[in-house]
Order: sequence, then structure tokens, then C-alpha cells
Amino acid sequence: MIARFERFVEVFSNWLAWIGFASLVIMMAITCIDVIGAKLFLRPVFGAIDIVMLAQLIAIAFGGSATLILGRHVQVEFFMLLLPERIQAVVDTIVYLLCFALFALIIWRLIIYGHIMQSGGETSSTARIPLYPLAYSISCL
Repeated sequence: MIARFERFVEVFSNWLAWIGFASLVIMMAITCIDVIGAKLFLRPVFGAIDIVMLAQLIAIAFGGSATLILGRHVQVEFFMLLLPERIQAVVDTIVYLLCFALFALIIWRLIIYGHIMQSGGETSSTARIPLYPLAYSISCL
């Protein structure tokens, strides 16, 4: 049962990473098109700053789970390696519990923030893209 759940999480995080990669490509393409359009044709892309800003948010948020699964986060281990295994296990347990509490708090606040943005009708400044779906989607990651 656990192996199936781990496989599901791995496949799901890979899909999210691909979404993050696609948003990175979109961000690059919009920036190039906007610069070329503004400099050569005097016609910048409408809402380019908003689109790049939201694509950057998606790229960072959606790539986080795959980064965690692959073990690519920055860690400082030189001190922990000097400790006995029992103390390492205790410290790891405390760190994991603190991380769980932190992410539970972040998820809770993102849901509240998404609700506030939805009820207030928050949109991006130029293109008027609604912002609450991003808060909700990031809270579900």
C-alpha cells in the first residue's frame, strides 16, 4: 500500500515538475517576444509582466515537490555526520515535525489568502488575471 502511494506521489510530482518547466518555457518565450515586439515593432505584449510574474510563481511552486523527492534541496550535513546515529534520528525527527508544522501552517494560510483574494476579486495589474486559483493550487501541492 505504501509503495503504491509513493509511486503515485512520484508520478504526480513529476507531472507538476513538467507544468513548472512548461511555465518556465512560457516565461522565456513571452520575455523574448515582448522584447522583440517592443524594440522592433513598437508593440509590446499586453500583460507580459503579469504573465511572466505568474509563470515564475508556477515554475517555483510546482517544481518544489520533485526537488524534494529527488533530494536536490540544499542541506548542510557536515555537523550531523559527526553525531551518533541515535542523536541523528532524534534531530531528524524534530526537524521533520517542524517542517510538517511549517507546511501545515503555510497551506492553511494559503487557503485563507486564496479565499480573501477570491472574495475581494484580486487580479493582476494589467492583464486582470484572477490570482486566487494560484493560491489554491499552490496550497494543494
